[in-house]
Amino acid sequence: MNWVPSMFRMREAALVYMDRSGGLQKFIDDCKKYNESIHSYAVYRFVISINPTDITELDATLGNCILHEPLRAAHIFQSVCDAAMKTLSLIEQYQTDAQVNLVLKLTHLPDLPCYHLNLKDFPLDYKSQRFYMLKGVVVAMTTVTKYTQGARFLCSDNKCPYSQGFQYIRVHIPGATESATVRKNFVCDLCASPLTENMKYRVLGDKQMVDFLDSKALQIFQGCSTYIQHCRVQPYAMFVRDEFINKMKLGGRYRVLGIPVCGPNGPQDTLCIEVNNIHPYIEESPSAISKAFQSLHLMTANSPWIFSGILANCFASEIIPHSSYNTLKLSILLSLVQTCKEDEESTAYLDLLAITSDALMVDRLMSYSICLIPRGVRHFTSSDIFPTVSKDERGIGTASVQACSALMAKGGICLTGDLSFHKKDKLDQYQSVLESRSTTVFIPGKKYGEDVDHQMCIPVECNFWSYVDLCSKKQVHRENMFIGQVDLGWVPPNLVDAFGMLIYCNESSQHHPVLSLVRQSLRRAVSPESFLHPASDQFTTQDYKQLIAFAKNLHTTFSMKAERLIRGYYLGSRRVRTDIHGSKVSASAIRHLLSMSEAHAKLSLRKEVIEEDALIAILLFEISLTLKHGTSVFHVSPNALFPLEICNETALQQRDMYLRETYLQLLQFVATYGPSTSVFTPEE
Repeated sequence: MNWVPSMFRMREAALVYMDRSGGLQKFIDDCKKYNESIHSYAVYRFVISINPTDITELDATLGNCILHEPLRAAHIFQSVCDAAMKTLSLIEQYQTDAQVNLVLKLTHLPDLPCYHLNLKDFPLDYKSQRFYMLKGVVVAMTTVTKYTQGARFLCSDNKCPYSQGFQYIRVHIPGATESATVRKNFVCDLCASPLTENMKYRVLGDKQMVDFLDSKALQIFQGCSTYIQHCRVQPYAMFVRDEFINKMKLGGRYRVLGIPVCGPNGPQDTLCIEVNNIHPYIEESPSAISKAFQSLHLMTANSPWIFSGILANCFASEIIPHSSYNTLKLSILLSLVQTCKEDEESTAYLDLLAITSDALMVDRLMSYSICLIPRGVRHFTSSDIFPTVSKDERGIGTASVQACSALMAKGGICLTGDLSFHKKDKLDQYQSVLESRSTTVFIPGKKYGEDVDHQMCIPVECNFWSYVDLCSKKQVHRENMFIGQVDLGWVPPNLVDAFGMLIYCNESSQHHPVLSLVRQSLRRAVSPESFLHPASDQFTTQDYKQLIAFAKNLHTTFSMKAERLIRGYYLGSRRVRTDIHGSKVSASAIRHLLSMSEAHAKLSLRKEVIEEDALIAILLFEISLTLKHGTSVFHVSPNALFPLEICNETALQQRDMYLRETYLQLLQFVATYGPSTSVFTPEE
């Protein structure tokens, strides 16, 4: 008995909400477009934006109905729109409310556990068809196909009143298949004669199938989960339609509002999500660093290099001996802070290639480091680094593009491991992606039911880490090596040049390369939970996570002095490293130098890139050039960044003095070989 008054109140509340939110005016404007169109319509589609919080404050019953009975709520708003169209005569050809295809788009859902969808905790009540929210990553998506938004049917009996008019209008509802909207066995309710579709009024829309993986599963791709052997990665199958087509990108992370439904999906019934709204995932960044690093930064404020030097020296002391691989650890930290937010497009990348005869330790260090950021992905040789195309067996055989490792690391790090495990064609593709920051997927039309072939150009927005094992059986030794040059053997030179940083690390410690590693491993085996070095207790892994998350979001600008110094060094290096075949310094060198300088400024928590940051970048780059081509006039030792083992404050001061002397040598080099570039002297 209370149902009719309740419906009346909810309709009234719906009208008031549309008027207050501006939805009513938008509805009227959409009606004018239909009315002024030269085409004839049987179905009129309207999208109304709903803020659940606002509408619940206006009428709690209607708000609850929208959240938990969206199909019923759509009928309520449909009746309001029908009354408005008839009262105001908005569309001349409009006849019945069946012609209104109303879509309610929710802006958000209450941030309560009952509105978060989880396959493990889902109550398996598919008939409720209410809204849920999901947070996850797009791991695959199909090409765009068509579906029927709405269709007009007429009674086949000419004597029946329903052989004309718009009584039989079928529109797509969430979770419905194509056969639920259009098929040939519908019958007239009045005379039971078969219904035939009036094809003139069929309305088509666009749809995509998207595989959506829960955000909690991202840790599996880091390769460090203790439960990885017992996990089954199960993505959600999503239907994305109309205005949301191509709004989601492969590898992107999103918050999705949708209605879960159970229905036929290929050869079997599965759980699918009818997408209602999509929001980009906004990564939360800390507002400050840990107190331990705050104190360290304050104490080292008088030096531009000590803070980053201590960070590198103490980094990863839980897994490798303290004070070892400092140059590699500094490079890793620079690459980590040079990652970007997932919702932003990065223009500065910093890739890392390590040359080592101790691949186990380098692999351990890199594997540990990718876990410090949300989107660190370890690539396994059994999978693909870059996107691939396969047939989507769930739908009608359309092409489905798989994200693979590089796109899953969007805004983070993709660890590809030892390059000797990759075939030549994969290395060529690897080089192409490093240079262009994009990959192309070819989709043959005949194979996937389309008329023409087409290509997809997909941006690759992550940093790459790789290493070369000098002890590999694939290694081929060369003769006539220059001083300082390292034999890279089978690795293509163009691929090496594509990396921003090339680091040679061959010793665990300057004094006892093997003994320190053995001691570390034994202590870890005897007492796995204890701190192996005081630095592990003072600066924890969580401290480094917080520091990296804070530093990478700093917005930096280049000082004029730093930019002039970089360009002066670049010009001088091209001149001194030129032979009959041309310059050995590639044109991309300036981009790598700028990226490394910016990364060191961020790691040092500076918002301006200064000359001291540029010096670190130049030393790293000069070390790379020496490894590839041998020494030059601007002679830099392999340990230029850490000339001595850092064990106390005196060693840090001596390192500062050494870097100051190197800076003066750099100014002299630029003044001699880059005369067209003005560089400031220390007195200026």
